[in-house]
Amino acid sequence: MKAVVVNESGNGVEVVEHDLPKPGHGEALVKVEYCGVCHTDLHVAHGDFGAVPGRILGHEGVGIVEEIGQGVDSLKVGDRVSIAWFFEGCGHCEYCTTGRETLCRSVKNAGYTVDGGMSEYAIVTADYAVKVPDGLDPAQASSITCAGVTTYKAIKEAGAAPGQWIVVFGAGGLGNLAVQYAKKVFNAHVVAVDINNDKLNLAKELGADIAINGKEVEDVAAMIQEKTGGCHGAVVTAVSKVAFNQAIDSVRAGGTVVAVGLPSEYMELSIVKTVLDGIRVVGSLVGTRKDLEEAFAFGAEGLVVPVVETVPVDSAPQVFEEMEKGLIQGRKVLDFSKI
Repeated sequence: MKAVVVNESGNGVEVVEHDLPKPGHGEALVKVEYCGVCHTDLHVAHGDFGAVPGRILGHEGVGIVEEIGQGVDSLKVGDRVSIAWFFEGCGHCEYCTTGRETLCRSVKNAGYTVDGGMSEYAIVTADYAVKVPDGLDPAQASSITCAGVTTYKAIKEAGAAPGQWIVVFGAGGLGNLAVQYAKKVFNAHVVAVDINNDKLNLAKELGADIAINGKEVEDVAAMIQEKTGGCHGAVVTAVSKVAFNQAIDSVRAGGTVVAVGLPSEYMELSIVKTVLDGIRVVGSLVGTRKDLEEAFAFGAEGLVVPVVETVPVDSAPQVFEEMEKGLIQGRKVLDFSKI
């Protein structure tokens, strides 16, 4: 089968012929239809989390169950399911049993610690594969599998409520979905911040009330404070230390800053401001199976529509190059349905 893997040098990707996997106990074999390309895949390909040469990438996979292993009763042949970053938890630790399963210390991650969804066929742990509802386009569902559920959970962590102000830093593949969830699901007012006008124009089309180009404004945080009185919450999807620092200064007293993007730098944080203004800074890591089920449902209802472009599987190396240069609008999705 055809698969996109981390190259042997551990610093890029290549398309190779790979052995067809077989489902074991509690597993299912999925015929992959689509798999989105996420910035986290770029981190894995570059060895930023540790070198994994030969690993099949991808955690935005969607496909049809073709075969089930022994002991599986949660899936059946013909189900459309996800292949997500949160591939499997231990199921019994304090995090798995208290609704925080993505923090499991024994977690397995698709496309990093186990083979992922950028292949014609993929293995899933049946009890952790979330079903895709009828009526949701599978290519769009692939984007919700990571970018969608990640931003949906982050907006929840920000405490979004109707009429409140939420600022989203970074209006790319994650940010445009964050804008949609904040605006159309939580009925909040939304500020979008980016340094690319094309992405800001898209954010406006998708519901952002205010769009700010960080390169064209001298003091982004001051402008946000002036226009909104300070946002109630900030979600930072940008891979930029500057954006994290601006987020702290953009929220009002009692506000919440949610960290999603993964820049390698450290953010600067005023302890005095954090204490005196009662600001919360929290990290939000993808979402649970329940979060993904909810995120899928809003997509099926048409409230959130991922911006995706399907591309041939063989174009994967080029897609990774474009992502590294910040040239991608929305989400590029590898099309395995035509193989």
